[in-house]
Amino acid sequence: MAASTFAFPDFSLRFFPIWRRNFLVWKKLAFASIIGNIAEPLITLVAFGYGLGSLLQSVNGIPYIQFLASGSICMSIMMAASFESLYSAFSRMHVQKTWDALLNAPLALDDVVLAEMLWAASKSLFSGIAILLVIFMLGIGLHPHTLVVLPLMFLIGMTFASIGLIMNAVARGYDFFTYYFTLVLTPMIFLSGVYYPTTQLPPWLQLISKLLPLGAAVNLVRPLILGEWPPTPLADVAVLVVYCVVGFYIATIFTRRRLLK
Repeated sequence: MAASTFAFPDFSLRFFPIWRRNFLVWKKLAFASIIGNIAEPLITLVAFGYGLGSLLQSVNGIPYIQFLASGSICMSIMMAASFESLYSAFSRMHVQKTWDALLNAPLALDDVVLAEMLWAASKSLFSGIAILLVIFMLGIGLHPHTLVVLPLMFLIGMTFASIGLIMNAVARGYDFFTYYFTLVLTPMIFLSGVYYPTTQLPPWLQLISKLLPLGAAVNLVRPLILGEWPPTPLADVAVLVVYCVVGFYIATIFTRRRLLK
């Protein structure tokens, strides 16, 4: 059991029917789901972008509404991927017993975890695209650089979905996720340059910000939305990939321990 618990995930195309199953279920309530996922970042964008933006005209020469919009996309993707990999995945695993039914089919637990991660990333991509369309209507991001944001949004979604599945594997109830949102995601938002430049932080916090997945995401997406190229793309992509790969591996181990013991 120990050897199989720590073995590297066995990838195959068997995850796709599970992904498709989740997609078909979501499609019935797709409009309400997307509206729900973009409501908070959209309200934040309007309230802070125009409210605070009327007092704070620009940040580093960038109109504040544009500065905030480029960070809100990353925040929206993070929240959408996290909600799906936490509350929805936990419901399928623990409450609805969907995972138990899937494991009675010729599927491995690794297939289920991989499908959940990719589905959460896909759902976050849908939300990110919806936010992107909103900022297009505001006249922000209308240039070719923005096309590069699309694959980055999926990578960001995979990263936070992988981390979320770790929490899902150790949670005993929905209340556990409150700690994750309060103690991990919320501080990360304030440390990652969504609302203000990280250059305003002390040097040691700036270093932490660069090592956070949301910080790396903002560093990649914001310049592209503003029509520029990221200053350190390889380093920021590497941060996201490390969190994604290591997070998914740990999530697989913890899920095996929970369901195969």
